[in-house]
Amino acid sequence: MKPRLLLRATTFAVAGLLIAAGSAFAKDRKECDRVYKPSVGQPGKDVVWVPTPDELVQRMLAMAKVTPKDIVYDLGAGDGKIAIAAGKLGATAVGIEYNPDMVKLAQCYVEAEGVAGKVKIIHGDIFKEDFSRATVVTMYLLPELNLKLRPTILNMRPGTRVTSHQFTMGDWEADETAEIDYRTAYLWIVPAKVEGSWNFRDASGQQFSVALTQKYQKISGDVTAGGNKQPLVGATLRGDEIRFAFNDDKGVTRTLTGTVRGNEINGTLRAAGGGEVKVSGTRR
Repeated sequence: MKPRLLLRATTFAVAGLLIAAGSAFAKDRKECDRVYKPSVGQPGKDVVWVPTPDELVQRMLAMAKVTPKDIVYDLGAGDGKIAIAAGKLGATAVGIEYNPDMVKLAQCYVEAEGVAGKVKIIHGDIFKEDFSRATVVTMYLLPELNLKLRPTILNMRPGTRVTSHQFTMGDWEADETAEIDYRTAYLWIVPAKVEGSWNFRDASGQQFSVALTQKYQKISGDVTAGGNKQPLVGATLRGDEIRFAFNDDKGVTRTLTGTVRGNEINGTLRAAGGGEVKVSGTRR
């Protein structure tokens, strides 16, 4: 055999050995199932295990508008289905699961699905683990567990999206719902905390004050401008974005659209039929 042909044959042989070795060590879902096979309805720490249907998983992630920029935490990850689906959308995903056998199974699925660089499943308690860096939270828990988690979730960064399969957050109404085959997906947007008295000044020097009351994302209040007090109109809050309208002391309807940052609101004030000016507010 000529040297060039020998080199080519050797290259193909080595490549074949590498592929064979990779196949020997690569995991697939069937291999994962041989290690541990969960059963629907098996008991866990707080809930029994029932997987979320694939179509509903996709709907939940679509409602939360998951992108590669997101950090998704799945609370009670089970076999890792939701975290894996988020990873396939390019997001960084972490599943928190209490059952160590389910953790091993889910992590095996993560590797089998080729998303180990984006997804990990950790063994932990959802009431003890820190998931505050999440931009999206997903869960399929019981109502009482949702309520137990609610204070923690409401203290997360405004704009954090939260999705739940089947169960609500008590009197915190969902921002959006979807139903597939008699199963419901819920979406909440963590609202900024805006209740209190605010002093505003626009770029032209005009001042007015606003008193806001709040229950979750629902807000109302009144404005005092030029010595006249009147209720706000169309007040809405979505995450850290706030909007409301009022009539100024000249009877002109003005609409404020702003962003909440702690004790400050910055945005624009638009007059009906006219231009807009920058406006800033500070909570007293």
